[in-house]
Amino acid sequence: MTRRLLCSYLGLVLLVLLGLEIPFGLLFARAETSRLSNSIERDAGMLAELAEERIEEDNTDELPELAADYAERTGSRVLVVDRTGAVLTDSASTTPAGTDLSAQPDIATALRNRTTVGTAPDPDSGAQTRYVTVPGSSGETIRGALRLSYPTDVLDGRVRDIWFTLALTGLGVLAAAALIALALARWIIRPVHALEHATTQLADGTLADPPATDLGPPELRRLATSFTHTATRLQHLLTSQRAFAAEASHQLKTPLTALRIRLENFEPHLDPAAHHSLDEAIGETERLARMIQGLLSLARLEATATTPEPTDLDAVIADRAATWAPFAAEHHVHITTAGHPAGLVRAVPGALEQIIDNLLANALRVSPPGATITLATRPGPQGVELHVIDQGPGMSETERLHAFDRFWRASDTHHDGTGLGLPIVEQLTRASGGRIALEAAPDGGLDAVVLLRPAHATAPHTRAPAARPQDPLPPAPPKPNGAPEHAHH
Repeated sequence: MTRRLLCSYLGLVLLVLLGLEIPFGLLFARAETSRLSNSIERDAGMLAELAEERIEEDNTDELPELAADYAERTGSRVLVVDRTGAVLTDSASTTPAGTDLSAQPDIATALRNRTTVGTAPDPDSGAQTRYVTVPGSSGETIRGALRLSYPTDVLDGRVRDIWFTLALTGLGVLAAAALIALALARWIIRPVHALEHATTQLADGTLADPPATDLGPPELRRLATSFTHTATRLQHLLTSQRAFAAEASHQLKTPLTALRIRLENFEPHLDPAAHHSLDEAIGETERLARMIQGLLSLARLEATATTPEPTDLDAVIADRAATWAPFAAEHHVHITTAGHPAGLVRAVPGALEQIIDNLLANALRVSPPGATITLATRPGPQGVELHVIDQGPGMSETERLHAFDRFWRASDTHHDGTGLGLPIVEQLTRASGGRIALEAAPDGGLDAVVLLRPAHATAPHTRAPAARPQDPLPPAPPKPNGAPEHAHH
Protein backbone atom coordinates (compact mmCIF):
# COMPACT_ATOMS: atom_id res chain seq x y z
CA MET A 1 0.00 0.00 0.00
CA THR A 2 2.92 2.33 0.70
CA ARG A 3 4.15 1.76 -2.84
CA ARG A 4 0.75 2.53 -4.32
CA LEU A 5 0.40 5.74 -2.31
CA LEU A 6 3.92 6.80 -3.28
CA CYS A 7 3.27 6.10 -6.96
CA SER A 8 0.01 8.02 -6.86
CA TYR A 9 1.65 11.06 -5.26
CA LEU A 10 4.59 11.02 -7.67
CA GLY A 11 2.29 10.47 -10.64
CA LEU A 12 0.24 13.52 -9.68
CA VAL A 13 3.36 15.67 -9.18
CA LEU A 14 4.82 14.44 -12.48
CA LEU A 15 1.58 15.29 -14.28
CA VAL A 16 1.65 18.81 -12.83
CA LEU A 17 5.33 19.25 -13.76
CA LEU A 18 4.75 18.10 -17.32
CA GLY A 19 1.75 20.40 -17.60
CA LEU A 20 3.89 23.35 -16.49
CA GLU A 21 7.36 22.67 -17.88
CA ILE A 22 6.51 21.50 -21.40
CA PRO A 23 4.50 24.64 -22.30
CA PHE A 24 7.17 26.80 -20.65
CA GLY A 25 9.95 25.09 -22.64
CA LEU A 26 8.06 25.47 -25.91
CA LEU A 27 7.30 29.11 -25.12
CA PHE A 28 10.96 29.79 -24.36
CA ALA A 29 12.09 28.12 -27.61
CA ARG A 30 9.67 30.25 -29.64
CA ALA A 31 10.74 33.38 -27.77
CA GLU A 32 14.43 32.70 -28.42
CA THR A 33 13.76 32.05 -32.09
CA SER A 34 11.73 35.26 -32.36
CA ARG A 35 14.40 37.24 -30.48
CA LEU A 36 17.16 35.96 -32.77
CA SER A 37 15.10 36.73 -35.88
CA ASN A 38 14.34 40.26 -34.72
CA SER A 39 17.99 40.83 -33.83
CA ILE A 40 19.16 39.59 -37.23
CA GLU A 41 16.60 41.69 -39.07
CA ARG A 42 17.55 44.81 -37.12
CA ASP A 43 21.29 44.35 -37.66
CA ALA A 44 20.80 43.38 -41.28
CA GLY A 45 18.84 46.61 -41.91
CA MET A 46 21.56 48.73 -40.28
CA LEU A 47 24.36 47.00 -42.21
CA ALA A 48 22.39 47.30 -45.46
CA GLU A 49 22.07 51.07 -44.97
CA LEU A 50 25.85 51.37 -44.36
CA ALA A 51 26.60 49.19 -47.40
CA GLU A 52 24.19 51.18 -49.56
CA GLU A 53 25.97 54.42 -48.60
CA ARG A 54 29.37 52.95 -49.53
CA ILE A 55 28.03 51.73 -52.87
CA GLU A 56 26.36 55.09 -53.58
CA GLU A 57 29.60 56.94 -52.81
CA ASP A 58 31.50 54.39 -54.90
CA ASN A 59 33.54 53.55 -51.82
CA THR A 60 33.18 49.74 -51.89
CA ASP A 61 36.72 49.20 -50.61
CA GLU A 62 35.46 49.75 -47.06
CA LEU A 63 32.83 47.00 -47.34
CA PRO A 64 35.16 44.04 -46.58
CA GLU A 65 36.39 45.68 -43.39
CA LEU A 66 32.83 46.55 -42.34
CA ALA A 67 31.58 42.99 -42.96
CA ALA A 68 34.58 41.29 -41.34
CA ASP A 69 34.43 43.48 -38.24
CA TYR A 70 30.74 42.71 -37.62
CA ALA A 71 31.13 39.03 -38.40
CA GLU A 72 34.06 38.69 -36.00
CA ARG A 73 32.15 40.34 -33.14
CA THR A 74 28.90 38.36 -33.57
CA GLY A 75 30.00 35.06 -35.10
CA SER A 76 27.80 35.65 -38.10
CA ARG A 77 28.41 35.78 -41.87
CA VAL A 78 27.89 38.92 -43.95
CA LEU A 79 27.60 38.83 -47.74
CA VAL A 80 27.08 41.98 -49.88
CA VAL A 81 26.15 42.10 -53.60
CA ASP A 82 25.63 45.00 -55.98
CA ARG A 83 22.46 45.70 -57.91
CA THR A 84 23.37 43.09 -60.53
CA GLY A 85 23.88 40.33 -57.92
CA ALA A 86 27.69 40.32 -58.14
CA VAL A 87 29.47 39.70 -54.85
CA LEU A 88 31.18 42.73 -53.42
CA THR A 89 32.38 41.11 -50.18
CA ASP A 90 31.94 37.91 -48.14
CA SER A 91 33.07 37.89 -44.50
CA ALA A 92 33.66 34.13 -44.73
CA SER A 93 35.96 34.63 -47.74
CA THR A 94 34.48 31.58 -49.41
CA THR A 95 32.67 33.36 -52.25
CA PRO A 96 35.04 35.28 -54.53
CA ALA A 97 34.22 38.90 -55.37
CA GLY A 98 32.36 39.27 -58.64
CA THR A 99 30.54 35.93 -58.33
CA ASP A 100 27.04 36.29 -59.73
CA LEU A 101 24.42 35.30 -57.09
CA SER A 102 21.44 36.92 -58.76
CA ALA A 103 19.92 33.52 -59.42
CA GLN A 104 19.65 32.67 -55.72
CA PRO A 105 16.05 33.18 -54.57
CA ASP A 106 16.73 35.38 -51.54
CA ILE A 107 19.19 37.61 -53.49
CA ALA A 108 16.77 37.94 -56.38
CA THR A 109 13.93 38.86 -53.98
CA ALA A 110 16.09 41.48 -52.21
CA LEU A 111 17.06 43.03 -55.58
CA ARG A 112 13.33 43.45 -56.15
CA ASN A 113 13.24 45.52 -52.91
CA ARG A 114 11.75 42.79 -50.64
CA THR A 115 13.17 41.23 -47.48
CA THR A 116 13.59 37.46 -47.09
CA VAL A 117 13.81 35.64 -43.71
CA GLY A 118 14.37 31.92 -43.39
CA THR A 119 16.41 28.94 -42.25
CA ALA A 120 18.66 27.02 -44.61
CA PRO A 121 21.95 25.12 -44.60
CA ASP A 122 25.06 27.16 -45.31
CA PRO A 123 26.11 26.51 -48.94
CA ASP A 124 29.76 26.15 -47.93
CA SER A 125 29.81 24.47 -44.47
CA GLY A 126 26.40 22.78 -44.61
CA ALA A 127 25.56 23.96 -41.08
CA GLN A 128 22.00 25.07 -40.43
CA THR A 129 21.71 28.87 -40.36
CA ARG A 130 19.10 31.53 -39.74
CA TYR A 131 19.40 34.25 -42.41
CA VAL A 132 17.92 37.60 -43.41
CA THR A 133 18.44 39.08 -46.89
CA VAL A 134 17.54 42.76 -47.19
CA PRO A 135 17.80 45.25 -50.10
CA GLY A 136 20.25 48.16 -49.97
CA SER A 137 18.12 50.94 -51.38
CA SER A 138 17.15 54.57 -51.14
CA GLY A 139 13.48 54.80 -51.91
CA GLU A 140 12.90 52.89 -55.10
CA THR A 141 16.54 52.97 -56.12
CA ILE A 142 18.24 49.65 -55.38
CA ARG A 143 22.01 49.69 -55.20
CA GLY A 144 22.58 46.21 -53.84
CA ALA A 145 21.59 43.61 -51.24
CA LEU A 146 22.98 42.18 -47.99
CA ARG A 147 22.59 38.69 -46.50
CA LEU A 148 23.21 38.27 -42.78
CA SER A 149 23.22 34.70 -41.47
CA TYR A 150 23.71 33.19 -38.00
CA PRO A 151 24.39 29.52 -37.22
CA THR A 152 21.46 28.01 -35.34
CA ASP A 153 23.89 26.15 -33.02
CA VAL A 154 23.74 29.05 -30.57
CA LEU A 155 19.94 29.04 -30.58
CA ASP A 156 19.80 25.25 -30.30
CA GLY A 157 22.25 25.40 -27.39
CA ARG A 158 20.11 27.92 -25.54
CA VAL A 159 17.00 25.79 -26.09
CA ARG A 160 18.84 22.66 -24.91
CA ASP A 161 20.04 24.54 -21.83
CA ILE A 162 16.55 25.58 -20.85
CA TRP A 163 15.21 22.04 -21.37
CA PHE A 164 18.10 20.68 -19.29
CA THR A 165 17.40 23.23 -16.57
CA LEU A 166 13.72 22.38 -16.61
CA ALA A 167 14.53 18.64 -16.41
CA LEU A 168 16.87 19.15 -13.44
CA THR A 169 14.25 21.30 -11.73
CA GLY A 170 11.62 18.65 -12.34
CA LEU A 171 13.85 15.90 -10.96
CA GLY A 172 14.56 17.99 -7.89
CA VAL A 173 10.86 18.59 -7.36
CA LEU A 174 10.15 14.87 -7.87
CA ALA A 175 12.85 13.92 -5.36
CA ALA A 176 11.46 16.34 -2.79
CA ALA A 177 7.92 15.13 -3.50
CA ALA A 178 9.09 11.51 -3.13
CA LEU A 179 10.57 12.20 0.29
CA ILE A 180 7.46 14.05 1.43
CA ALA A 181 5.16 11.39 -0.06
CA LEU A 182 7.17 8.58 1.56
CA ALA A 183 6.97 10.26 4.95
CA LEU A 184 3.24 10.90 4.48
CA ALA A 185 2.58 7.35 3.27
CA ARG A 186 4.43 5.85 6.22
CA TRP A 187 2.54 8.14 8.56
CA ILE A 188 -0.72 6.86 7.12
CA ILE A 189 0.26 3.20 6.69
CA ARG A 190 1.92 2.65 10.09
CA PRO A 191 -1.41 2.57 12.00
CA VAL A 192 -2.90 0.42 9.22
CA HIS A 193 -0.13 -2.16 9.70
CA ALA A 194 -0.70 -2.00 13.45
CA LEU A 195 -4.40 -2.68 12.89
CA GLU A 196 -3.55 -5.56 10.57
CA HIS A 197 -1.21 -7.06 13.17
CA ALA A 198 -3.85 -6.64 15.88
CA THR A 199 -6.50 -8.23 13.65
CA THR A 200 -4.24 -11.25 13.10
CA GLN A 201 -3.73 -11.57 16.84
CA LEU A 202 -7.46 -11.31 17.45
CA ALA A 203 -8.12 -14.00 14.83
CA ASP A 204 -5.65 -16.24 16.68
CA GLY A 205 -7.68 -15.80 19.84
CA THR A 206 -5.93 -13.16 21.96
CA LEU A 207 -5.19 -9.49 21.39
CA ALA A 208 -1.88 -9.19 23.24
CA ASP A 209 -0.63 -6.08 21.42
CA PRO A 210 -3.47 -3.61 20.75
CA PRO A 211 -2.86 -0.94 18.08
CA ALA A 212 -1.61 2.46 19.18
CA THR A 213 -4.29 5.14 19.22
CA ASP A 214 -1.93 8.11 18.82
CA LEU A 215 -0.48 7.36 15.35
CA GLY A 216 -1.58 8.48 11.91
CA PRO A 217 -4.47 10.68 10.79
CA PRO A 218 -7.33 11.40 13.21
CA GLU A 219 -9.66 9.03 11.32
CA LEU A 220 -7.26 6.10 11.79
CA ARG A 221 -6.74 7.02 15.43
CA ARG A 222 -10.48 6.85 16.00
CA LEU A 223 -10.60 3.57 14.09
CA ALA A 224 -7.83 2.10 16.28
CA THR A 225 -9.65 3.22 19.42
CA SER A 226 -12.92 1.70 18.20
CA PHE A 227 -11.17 -1.51 17.15
CA THR A 228 -9.46 -1.90 20.53
CA HIS A 229 -12.76 -1.36 22.34
CA THR A 230 -14.55 -3.84 20.06
CA ALA A 231 -11.77 -6.43 20.37
CA THR A 232 -11.72 -6.14 24.16
CA ARG A 233 -15.48 -6.53 24.30
CA LEU A 234 -15.39 -9.48 21.90
CA GLN A 235 -12.68 -11.26 23.89
CA HIS A 236 -14.68 -10.74 27.06
CA LEU A 237 -17.81 -12.17 25.43
CA LEU A 238 -15.93 -15.18 24.03
CA THR A 239 -14.29 -15.84 27.38
CA SER A 240 -17.63 -15.60 29.13
CA GLN A 241 -19.24 -17.92 26.60
CA ARG A 242 -16.54 -20.55 26.90
CA ALA A 243 -16.52 -20.30 30.67
CA PHE A 244 -20.30 -20.67 30.75
CA ALA A 245 -20.28 -23.73 28.48
CA ALA A 246 -17.50 -25.38 30.44
CA GLU A 247 -18.89 -24.59 33.86
CA ALA A 248 -22.48 -25.42 32.99
CA SER A 249 -21.45 -28.72 31.40
CA HIS A 250 -19.28 -29.58 34.37
CA GLN A 251 -21.96 -28.72 36.91
CA LEU A 252 -24.57 -30.80 35.05
CA LYS A 253 -22.51 -33.99 35.03
CA THR A 254 -22.98 -34.77 38.74
CA PRO A 255 -26.78 -34.37 38.90
CA LEU A 256 -27.17 -36.37 35.67
CA THR A 257 -25.15 -39.21 37.13
CA ALA A 258 -27.26 -39.13 40.29
CA LEU A 259 -30.44 -39.02 38.18
CA ARG A 260 -29.38 -42.09 36.21
CA ILE A 261 -28.62 -44.03 39.41
CA ARG A 262 -32.01 -43.12 40.87
CA LEU A 263 -33.79 -44.19 37.67
CA GLU A 264 -31.98 -47.52 37.67
CA ASN A 265 -32.95 -48.00 41.35
CA PHE A 266 -36.60 -47.66 40.36
CA GLU A 267 -36.48 -50.78 38.18
CA PRO A 268 -37.23 -53.41 40.90
CA HIS A 269 -40.19 -51.38 42.16
CA LEU A 270 -41.89 -50.71 38.81
CA ASP A 271 -44.52 -52.69 37.03
CA PRO A 272 -42.94 -54.74 34.18
CA ALA A 273 -45.07 -52.78 31.71
CA ALA A 274 -43.22 -49.58 32.69
CA HIS A 275 -39.75 -51.01 32.17
CA HIS A 276 -39.71 -49.90 28.54
CA SER A 277 -40.39 -46.27 29.51
CA LEU A 278 -37.74 -46.52 32.20
CA ASP A 279 -35.18 -47.76 29.66
CA GLU A 280 -36.05 -44.85 27.35
CA ALA A 281 -35.64 -42.38 30.23
CA ILE A 282 -32.26 -43.86 31.11
CA GLY A 283 -31.26 -43.70 27.42
CA GLU A 284 -32.22 -40.02 27.22
CA THR A 285 -30.19 -39.38 30.37
CA GLU A 286 -27.17 -41.06 28.78
CA ARG A 287 -27.65 -39.00 25.59
CA LEU A 288 -27.81 -35.82 27.65
CA ALA A 289 -24.58 -36.84 29.41
CA ARG A 290 -22.87 -37.39 26.05
CA MET A 291 -24.15 -34.04 24.84
CA ILE A 292 -22.62 -32.40 27.89
CA GLN A 293 -19.35 -34.23 27.21
CA GLY A 294 -19.49 -32.94 23.64
CA LEU A 295 -19.97 -29.39 24.85
CA LEU A 296 -16.97 -29.82 27.13
CA SER A 297 -14.91 -31.08 24.18
CA LEU A 298 -15.92 -28.10 22.04
CA ALA A 299 -15.12 -25.72 24.89
CA ARG A 300 -11.66 -27.26 25.29
CA LEU A 301 -11.04 -27.11 21.53
CA GLU A 302 -12.00 -23.44 21.40
CA ALA A 303 -10.05 -22.46 24.51
CA THR A 304 -6.80 -24.31 23.80
CA ALA A 305 -4.36 -23.42 21.04
CA THR A 306 -1.54 -25.30 19.35
CA THR A 307 0.02 -25.70 15.91
CA PRO A 308 -0.16 -28.66 13.49
CA GLU A 309 2.74 -31.10 13.56
CA PRO A 310 3.92 -33.84 11.14
CA THR A 311 1.95 -37.02 11.82
CA ASP A 312 2.25 -40.46 10.21
CA LEU A 313 -1.21 -40.94 8.69
CA ASP A 314 -0.53 -44.55 7.62
CA ALA A 315 0.46 -45.55 11.17
CA VAL A 316 -2.63 -43.87 12.65
CA ILE A 317 -4.93 -45.61 10.13
CA ALA A 318 -3.37 -49.00 10.82
CA ASP A 319 -3.60 -48.50 14.59
CA ARG A 320 -7.24 -47.36 14.59
CA ALA A 321 -8.30 -50.09 12.12
CA ALA A 322 -6.70 -52.73 14.36
CA THR A 323 -8.34 -51.22 17.45
CA TRP A 324 -11.83 -51.15 15.95
CA ALA A 325 -11.63 -54.48 14.06
CA PRO A 326 -12.67 -56.74 17.00
CA PHE A 327 -15.65 -54.63 17.91
CA ALA A 328 -16.71 -54.43 14.23
CA ALA A 329 -16.45 -58.20 13.98
CA GLU A 330 -18.96 -58.58 16.83
CA HIS A 331 -21.44 -56.71 14.59
CA HIS A 332 -20.43 -58.80 11.54
CA VAL A 333 -18.85 -55.74 9.88
CA HIS A 334 -15.42 -55.83 8.25
CA ILE A 335 -12.94 -52.91 8.37
CA THR A 336 -10.41 -52.74 5.54
CA THR A 337 -7.70 -50.30 4.44
CA ALA A 338 -6.82 -49.35 0.86
CA GLY A 339 -4.88 -46.86 -1.18
CA HIS A 340 -1.23 -45.87 -1.51
CA PRO A 341 0.93 -44.91 1.49
CA ALA A 342 0.14 -41.32 2.49
CA GLY A 343 3.23 -40.57 4.58
CA LEU A 344 3.41 -37.60 6.92
CA VAL A 345 0.61 -35.03 7.08
CA ARG A 346 0.12 -31.96 9.22
CA ALA A 347 -2.28 -32.34 12.15
CA VAL A 348 -2.60 -31.11 15.71
CA PRO A 349 -1.54 -33.77 18.24
CA GLY A 350 -4.22 -36.42 18.74
CA ALA A 351 -6.57 -34.98 16.11
CA LEU A 352 -6.24 -37.79 13.53
CA GLU A 353 -7.06 -40.44 16.11
CA GLN A 354 -10.19 -38.56 17.18
CA ILE A 355 -11.29 -37.91 13.60
CA ILE A 356 -10.94 -41.55 12.54
CA ASP A 357 -12.51 -42.88 15.75
CA ASN A 358 -15.54 -40.61 15.37
CA LEU A 359 -16.01 -41.45 11.69
CA LEU A 360 -15.55 -45.20 12.30
CA ALA A 361 -18.04 -45.15 15.17
CA ASN A 362 -20.47 -43.29 12.97
CA ALA A 363 -20.00 -45.68 10.03
CA LEU A 364 -20.27 -48.78 12.26
CA ARG A 365 -23.50 -47.49 13.77
CA VAL A 366 -25.24 -47.42 10.36
CA SER A 367 -23.59 -50.43 8.69
CA PRO A 368 -25.76 -53.54 8.26
CA PRO A 369 -24.35 -57.02 9.03
CA GLY A 370 -22.01 -58.22 6.31
CA ALA A 371 -21.04 -54.66 5.27
CA THR A 372 -17.52 -53.33 4.85
CA ILE A 373 -16.08 -50.05 6.12
CA THR A 374 -13.14 -48.85 4.04
CA LEU A 375 -10.33 -46.55 5.18
CA ALA A 376 -8.67 -45.32 1.97
CA THR A 377 -5.96 -42.78 1.24
CA ARG A 378 -5.63 -41.05 -2.11
CA PRO A 379 -3.40 -38.25 -3.38
CA GLY A 380 -5.41 -35.13 -4.11
CA PRO A 381 -4.65 -31.91 -6.02
CA GLN A 382 -4.30 -30.00 -2.74
CA GLY A 383 -3.01 -32.67 -0.37
CA VAL A 384 -3.79 -36.15 0.94
CA GLU A 385 -7.39 -37.39 1.01
CA LEU A 386 -8.56 -39.77 3.76
CA HIS A 387 -11.82 -41.54 2.85
CA VAL A 388 -14.01 -43.31 5.39
CA ILE A 389 -16.59 -45.17 3.28
CA ASP A 390 -19.53 -47.12 4.72
CA GLN A 391 -22.34 -49.14 3.11
CA GLY A 392 -25.15 -47.70 5.19
CA PRO A 393 -28.26 -45.84 4.02
CA GLY A 394 -26.26 -42.65 3.33
CA MET A 395 -27.49 -39.07 3.53
CA SER A 396 -29.38 -36.83 1.16
CA GLU A 397 -27.76 -33.72 -0.27
CA THR A 398 -29.78 -31.48 2.05
CA GLU A 399 -28.74 -33.53 5.06
CA ARG A 400 -25.08 -33.37 4.05
CA LEU A 401 -25.31 -29.58 3.89
CA HIS A 402 -26.55 -29.38 7.50
CA ALA A 403 -24.56 -32.27 8.95
CA PHE A 404 -21.88 -30.00 10.43
CA ASP A 405 -24.34 -27.71 12.21
CA ARG A 406 -24.21 -28.04 15.98
CA PHE A 407 -27.09 -30.02 17.52
CA TRP A 408 -28.55 -30.71 14.07
CA ARG A 409 -30.11 -34.11 13.45
CA ALA A 410 -32.27 -35.28 10.60
CA SER A 411 -36.00 -35.44 11.21
CA ASP A 412 -36.06 -39.22 10.66
CA THR A 413 -33.23 -39.90 13.11
CA HIS A 414 -33.91 -42.88 15.36
CA HIS A 415 -30.66 -43.00 17.34
CA ASP A 416 -29.56 -41.22 20.45
CA GLY A 417 -26.88 -38.99 18.93
CA THR A 418 -26.18 -35.50 20.26
CA GLY A 419 -25.61 -33.59 17.03
CA LEU A 420 -22.13 -32.52 18.20
CA GLY A 421 -19.91 -35.24 16.73
CA LEU A 422 -19.48 -33.99 13.17
CA PRO A 423 -18.96 -30.36 14.32
CA ILE A 424 -16.13 -31.62 16.55
CA VAL A 425 -14.61 -33.58 13.63
CA GLU A 426 -14.86 -30.52 11.39
CA GLN A 427 -13.19 -28.30 13.99
CA LEU A 428 -10.36 -30.81 14.50
CA THR A 429 -9.84 -31.00 10.72
CA ARG A 430 -9.87 -27.24 10.35
CA ALA A 431 -7.44 -26.92 13.27
CA SER A 432 -5.04 -29.20 11.38
CA GLY A 433 -5.18 -26.98 8.31
CA GLY A 434 -7.49 -29.26 6.32
CA ARG A 435 -11.17 -29.62 5.57
CA ILE A 436 -13.83 -32.32 5.53
CA ALA A 437 -16.71 -33.02 3.17
CA LEU A 438 -19.47 -35.63 3.04
CA GLU A 439 -20.14 -37.25 -0.33
CA ALA A 440 -22.33 -40.04 -1.59
CA ALA A 441 -20.39 -43.29 -1.94
CA PRO A 442 -20.39 -44.84 -5.46
CA ASP A 443 -22.00 -48.09 -4.21
CA GLY A 444 -24.34 -46.47 -1.71
CA GLY A 445 -23.62 -45.26 1.78
CA LEU A 446 -21.55 -42.27 2.74
CA ASP A 447 -17.99 -41.22 1.91
CA ALA A 448 -16.46 -38.89 4.52
CA VAL A 449 -13.51 -37.18 2.79
CA VAL A 450 -10.88 -35.55 5.00
CA LEU A 451 -8.34 -33.42 3.10
CA LEU A 452 -5.01 -33.00 4.93
CA ARG A 453 -1.87 -31.04 4.07
CA PRO A 454 1.33 -32.97 3.41
CA ALA A 455 3.98 -32.37 6.07
CA HIS A 456 6.44 -31.02 3.50
CA ALA A 457 3.96 -28.34 2.34
CA THR A 458 4.43 -24.85 3.69
CA ALA A 459 1.59 -24.20 6.07
CA PRO A 460 0.56 -20.73 7.27
CA HIS A 461 1.39 -19.88 10.85
CA THR A 462 -1.88 -20.27 12.69
CA ARG A 463 -2.94 -20.92 16.20
CA ALA A 464 -5.30 -23.85 16.03
CA PRO A 465 -7.49 -25.48 18.65
CA ALA A 466 -5.66 -28.34 20.28
CA ALA A 467 -6.80 -31.94 20.43
CA ARG A 468 -6.83 -33.57 23.82
CA PRO A 469 -5.47 -37.12 24.10
CA GLN A 470 -8.31 -38.11 26.41
CA ASP A 471 -10.97 -37.14 23.84
CA PRO A 472 -10.61 -40.07 21.35
CA LEU A 473 -13.48 -42.52 21.45
CA PRO A 474 -13.10 -45.93 23.04
CA PRO A 475 -13.67 -48.87 20.74
CA ALA A 476 -16.76 -49.97 22.65
CA PRO A 477 -19.53 -49.30 23.23
CA PRO A 478 -20.26 -47.41 19.96
CA LYS A 479 -21.71 -44.38 21.79
CA PRO A 480 -18.62 -42.30 22.59
CA ASN A 481 -18.82 -38.81 24.02
CA GLY A 482 -19.18 -36.28 21.22
CA ALA A 483 -19.24 -38.98 18.48
CA PRO A 484 -20.67 -37.95 15.11
CA GLU A 485 -23.68 -39.60 13.70
CA HIS A 486 -25.43 -39.99 10.34
CA ALA A 487 -28.96 -38.83 9.72
CA HIS A 488 -30.31 -42.36 9.07
CA HIS A 489 -30.11 -44.78 12.00
